[in-house]
Order: sequence, then structure tokens, then C-alpha cells
Amino acid sequence: MENVAIFNSPGKGRGLKAAKEFWAGDVIFSEASLAAVVFDSLANRICHSCFRRQDKLQKCGQCKFAHYCDRTCQRAGWGEHKQECSAIKAFGKVPNENIRLVARILWRLDKDGSIVSDTQLTTLEELEDHITDMQEDELKEFKVDIHNFLDYWPRNSKQHTVEVISHMFGLINCNGFTVSDQRGLQAVGVGLFPNLCLVNHNCWPNCTVILNHGKIELRSLGKIEEGEELTVSYVDYINLSDERRRLLKTQYFFDCTCEHCTNRIKDDLKMAGREVEGVKPSEEQVKEATDYCFEMLDKMDKARINCDYHEVVKICRECIEKVEPILADSHIYLLRIWSTLSEVQAYLQYFDDAAEYARKMVEGYMKIYHPNNAVLGMAAMRAGVTHWQAGQIETGHGMICKAYAILMVTHGPTHPITKDLEAMRMQTEMELRMFKQNEYVYHSMREAALKNKPMTMMHEPKSVEEGIKNLFHRRK
Repeated sequence: MENVAIFNSPGKGRGLKAAKEFWAGDVIFSEASLAAVVFDSLANRICHSCFRRQDKLQKCGQCKFAHYCDRTCQRAGWGEHKQECSAIKAFGKVPNENIRLVARILWRLDKDGSIVSDTQLTTLEELEDHITDMQEDELKEFKVDIHNFLDYWPRNSKQHTVEVISHMFGLINCNGFTVSDQRGLQAVGVGLFPNLCLVNHNCWPNCTVILNHGKIELRSLGKIEEGEELTVSYVDYINLSDERRRLLKTQYFFDCTCEHCTNRIKDDLKMAGREVEGVKPSEEQVKEATDYCFEMLDKMDKARINCDYHEVVKICRECIEKVEPILADSHIYLLRIWSTLSEVQAYLQYFDDAAEYARKMVEGYMKIYHPNNAVLGMAAMRAGVTHWQAGQIETGHGMICKAYAILMVTHGPTHPITKDLEAMRMQTEMELRMFKQNEYVYHSMREAALKNKPMTMMHEPKSVEEGIKNLFHRRK
């Protein structure tokens, strides 16, 4: 941790600053979780030790709750699971993920003390729990969890005061960080990373956080001067300033005063009308189209929940036909419509259509996001794959190269996603050379290859809020 130093950040409390100069893609620090658990909803589909998704998992023979890839993972996870296993058997049922995480944290602290490693910069006692900032409905759930925890906590374990237990629940409520699967594409659990808790928020940050081979990495998005505060974004920048501020206040209990919120930077782009040959639509037309788009997004979400994907396509097409001539290609509601239509059409294997809207989505994102934002990189990767599936090799290769350049910064060369992208980049580069040499031969070979190996169905589309956009866990 010689790369960082703790300091008092004006208006924010404690924070971390750079102890030396960094460049884009540098790993400032990495950190293993103090404790982590699998989400309740995925408890029988994810290994409780390595957090990998597996089709067949072995169940713990004692508590019947924990699942593992094999004996190796079970032995590796036994240190954390041993006391949990006995507690679940004695309790007679499995408590929720928040209770399980707090229990694992306290067992770890009881065993190793308040500083569990030489690189830990702060004790948990020094971190804010924001209990006094909670709303009444949150406090009710909070008290229920504490009551259930007290019933679950074994009598033969060290007993803690309600104050200490409450503090731990407060910490995971506002400082929990999602743990992803082995590909980094789906949030599968939540953990507590003490050093990461010291990194403050900025809507236009100079760092990003990813999980790589079981540890979080704080990575630089660009040049950072020695002494400069290190920041990450707790919310998605695509939201308008007022919405970001609302989310930060309700979820993390502070008022954002960053430059982008204060000056509402890019809010005009996110709600802009389309300019054609110097002519812009009226404010009334833009507002009407925006309201209509918002209404259709609600219908679209309901159709997606019901897995009625043809209805989703119908709703998206109706919306696009009405609002695309009026709203700019950076309007966030139109971008969401394009993103959804692209995902669903790829799932239904209408790849030409999916590619068109994926390209529009990426072009819009490029006007809004930081050039090294992971969301932009993942969108470019998706667009590249979709164009390749549609046989549009030139655009596909270009998109994949763009995604690779971004993810080399945000994820680094050893991350599984980056490795996948490198393989895609080499594949599309080879195909592009073949395409340029003889377009007819390329398409003939491609068609024959696809006939011999039919393309499998794409994964079922997930909501836009999932995945990489929600790195910081919030209790639902």
C-alpha cells in the first residue's frame, strides 16, 4: 500500500491520495475481501469458495447449504465456512446474505484481530456506518436483521454488543462491494474490502474498481499526479446530475459536490433534441418525445420481466419510429431503447438489426462517458460481437479493437474478459484479412462454418441496471 496515503479530503472526511504518479491502466492497489458471501438467490449455482458459476456443484454434507466446485474448493473455503456450517445446523435454517456476511466478518475479526493483514489501512471501527442517516423503513429492516442475527450467532462464539453488531450491519449497507463470477459479467455475491471503503466518490473519477482473480483492483483511468485524490464513481454517470445526487444521498448519505454535478456537465447532451441541417426541434417537441419515451420504457420493462421479447421489439420499434427524428443520438432514453432492442434482437438471432442499434448505442455512449469507462468498453465489445455475428467483419473488428483498448485500462491484460477480447481481436483480424483478399470466399467459408456448427442461442438479456454498472452493493 506504499502507492497511497490516507488524508482528510475537504468536505468528504478521510480519503486516499496518490503517493506517486500513475498512468492509465496502472494498478494502484489490490485487496482481498475481509469476508464475502454468495447472494441468497444464487446460493446453489455459485461456488462459495471461488465464486465461479458451475453447472454441477458439490453440496456441503453437513449444512446442505454451501456449494463448491470440488474438494479443492471445499477445503479452501473450510476456514471461513467451518463456524458458519455449525451455526446454520444449530439455527435450523439459512439466514439472509447480510446476516451471513456480518457473521463471517465478526468470526474473522475474532480470529485475526482488527487488522487482518499488513496492508490494511483502517480498522472497521474507524469506518462510517451512517445508521443515524437511515430512513425509518430502512431502520425497521435493519432491526429485523439484528434480531435474527442474535438468534443465529452461536452461544459458543465470542459475544458482541448490539452496538458492535449494528455497526457491522451499517458498514455492509453502505460499503459492501459486489463480487462477480469468473468472467466478471455477473454480480454473484457481496464482500467487504476495508481499504476500498476509503476511496471517495466522484461522478467523473480518475480510477475504476474491478474484481480480478478473487481480489479487487483499483486501476487508474488516466494520468494521476502525486498527491491527487483517488476517486471512483458509486453510480452510473449516464444518469442526470439530479438523479445521481438523489441516488448518492439516499444510498450513500452524502451530497455530491463534484464539478459534473455542480455544473450539470453533459446534462444538456443527455436530454438533447436532434439537430438536422442547423434546425433543432422545439423544447416542447423534445419534452413530448422524452415523456413518450419514458412511458414506453416502462411498458418495455414489464414485457421483459414477462419474457415477452417479441412484444419488447414491437414497443421499441414504435418508440423509435416516433422519437428518433426528434431526440439526439445522445439522449439517454433513446440510448436505453437502442440498447434493449439490440440485446433482444441478438437473443432472437436477428443480428443485422441488433448490430445497427448496438452501433448507435456505442456512438451515443462515446459522447457521454469518459473514454476509458468500463461501461463504454463493455458496450463496444457487445457491439463488436453482434457485428461479427451479422457478418459485418470490418465494423465488428473495429469495435472489438476499441473495446480491447478500453478494457486493457479498466480490467488489465490478465482479466478473463480481456483475454476473451484478445482472442476475439486475433480471430476478427484474421477474418478481416481474408475478407479483404476475397470477399466472396470469405462469406462462403463463413456460411459453411456456421452450417457445420449452428450458432447457439445468446444468453437471455438482462436489465440495463445489472452487471458492471452496479459495482457497489446496496441491500435491497
